[in-house]
Amino acid sequence: MTTKAEKMLQDWRGAWNAHEVERILSYLTDDIVYEDLGGARVMRGKAELRTWLNETFSAFPDFRVDLKSLFVSGKWAGDEWVTSGTLKGELFHLKPTGKGYSVRGASIMELRGDKIRRNTDYYDSATVIKQVWLT
Repeated sequence: MTTKAEKMLQDWRGAWNAHEVERILSYLTDDIVYEDLGGARVMRGKAELRTWLNETFSAFPDFRVDLKSLFVSGKWAGDEWVTSGTLKGELFHLKPTGKGYSVRGASIMELRGDKIRRNTDYYDSATVIKQVWLT
């Protein structure tokens, strides 16, 4: 049985795969704190996150996230995923390589009502760097 929160999180990940930035943002509170630990970046608020999402989807036009598992417990949620993409646009002032990556990761989320208030992504950025720039 899928709970309302689990359905929301599945839909949210679907918005990522569709690269629908405004739809992604609609699942977040206005005061969202989004931590991308692998990228050493913290975004506060929807405006900062919008910029980061647009940069990500521009650099990786085939970016996708495959959901492997998901849990919700009270105001906390988490999911395990695999992201992948091909670097076809500039990222961090580095030229596109045309190389792809695939990395496993997990997110822990704090929920407020039916929205995400805080999200922290955990993944190994060295794996991404190695696949996209070093091989």
